[in-house]
Amino acid sequence: MMDISLYLLPAIAVLALVLIGMAVRIIRQYERAVVFTLGKFDRVKGPGLVLLIPFVQEMIRVDLRIQVVEIPSQDVISRDNVSMKVDAVLYFNVTDPERATIQVQRYLSATTMLAQTTLRAVLGQHDLDEMLSERRKLSTDVQSIVDTQTEAWGIKVTNVEIRTVELTDNMVRAIAKQAEAERDRRAKVIHAEAEFQASQTLVNAAKILASVPAAMQLRYLQTLTEIGAEQNSTVIFPMPIDIIKPFLDIVDKVAKPAATNGALIGSPQRDTVLGLPNGNG
Repeated sequence: MMDISLYLLPAIAVLALVLIGMAVRIIRQYERAVVFTLGKFDRVKGPGLVLLIPFVQEMIRVDLRIQVVEIPSQDVISRDNVSMKVDAVLYFNVTDPERATIQVQRYLSATTMLAQTTLRAVLGQHDLDEMLSERRKLSTDVQSIVDTQTEAWGIKVTNVEIRTVELTDNMVRAIAKQAEAERDRRAKVIHAEAEFQASQTLVNAAKILASVPAAMQLRYLQTLTEIGAEQNSTVIFPMPIDIIKPFLDIVDKVAKPAATNGALIGSPQRDTVLGLPNGNG
């Protein structure tokens, strides 16, 4: 009898330790335990100490922290038939451990695959220019679609970031040429606008000078001063019409009475005033 007890006691102790190990679980703060009793969902427990009935209950640990998953590079064809490779980063976390365990098998891989297919579908509906200039908006669209579909799994997709849009060498060169042409166009438009504004300014200045004759004379004298400061040996400048206009008025006044009295147009008096030969020589 003594010999049997020597073997029985250690066996009982080992069995007790095994049962305690199967019954006692420690759940961390960021984890939850989905408990099943005889294969049927019982409850979600944790964090802390969780006791299970050996051989009757079992549990599955679910991590509630935000998980960061890299979406592999995807071959995408844009709406304007441009081929490219696009990769992204997916951020999500489990909000309902029960549904994440029961509703979907391996929620991590399922969410990643769903994000890949959604990324290709959304980008395929846009042109290349939109992908390059509105990347943030496209990321938001992908995040919204994936989050809507994973809500039934108890998963919250917090963000999707399109990281890289890789184009072929030919397309990169084409985009560079397009950007250069756009810069040339803007430069020509700016130059044309500058010419238009300069012409408008000149027109306004001409109107002001025409309305005030003294201003024209002052501008003429200023121009002569600037020319004289250059110390040129020869200076050619036009004679202002305002200087010779009084002489022209005198000629007109002398010529009008002669024409009224029936004098010959080629009279010696008018020819002398006008400085023309009188025909007597």
